[in-house]
Amino acid sequence: MKIEIWSDVMCPFCYIGKNNFEQALNKLPFKDEVEVEWKSFQLDPTLDPKKTQDTIQYFREKKGVPEAQATQMLSQVTQMGKGAGIDFDFGKALITNTFSAHKLLHLAKKHNKSNEMEEALFIAHFIDGKNVGDTEVLVALAESLGIDKEEARQAVTTDQLDDEVNQDILEARNNGVSGVPFFVLNGKYAVSGAQPVETFENALQQTYKETVSPFKDISGGSGASCDADGCSI
Repeated sequence: MKIEIWSDVMCPFCYIGKNNFEQALNKLPFKDEVEVEWKSFQLDPTLDPKKTQDTIQYFREKKGVPEAQATQMLSQVTQMGKGAGIDFDFGKALITNTFSAHKLLHLAKKHNKSNEMEEALFIAHFIDGKNVGDTEVLVALAESLGIDKEEARQAVTTDQLDDEVNQDILEARNNGVSGVPFFVLNGKYAVSGAQPVETFENALQQTYKETVSPFKDISGGSGASCDADGCSI
């Protein structure tokens, strides 16, 4: 069963959603049958990749949100994070353009380490206060996961992975995805937002039952039929 997840590195609800989704998946007997694919999405592609802002400043100047309101909102998100096992530190988080970070995620996907890279980027941004638009930061994250640093440098400083990032963003737009996180379950169902663990668990079970698990025979199995060994009445 394949799960596609559209996400942005600087979206706190994407981090919460990731943790809740993983908690739900780990409860299920078919967890080893699930393939997770992370997809790129940019909440604010207009940001200058050479500049950073603190979170309060960003909400005040870019979104027009009063400082008191932004502070209260971030406090609420921090509490939500604790419920998902995350200690957000918005006082350290640096807002910047995330396109290079998404290129690194696509490189990690080629090494079957996209989930680990997603987690590493969330920690770097929300907890360690690192600039996830900075080449050296990204190269160091890649190296920490066993990815060659020169390969990582090429990935984030050239346009070789631009098309893959843009394809994800276009696919989201074409499917009407306007916010993240956004989960597509085996191409049949969608779950939007940082839902509780129970919601993810129920959605995964329903999707598996309807798209993966064998059909349940409600006839009792006594009708005339044929199989590879012949026919019976």
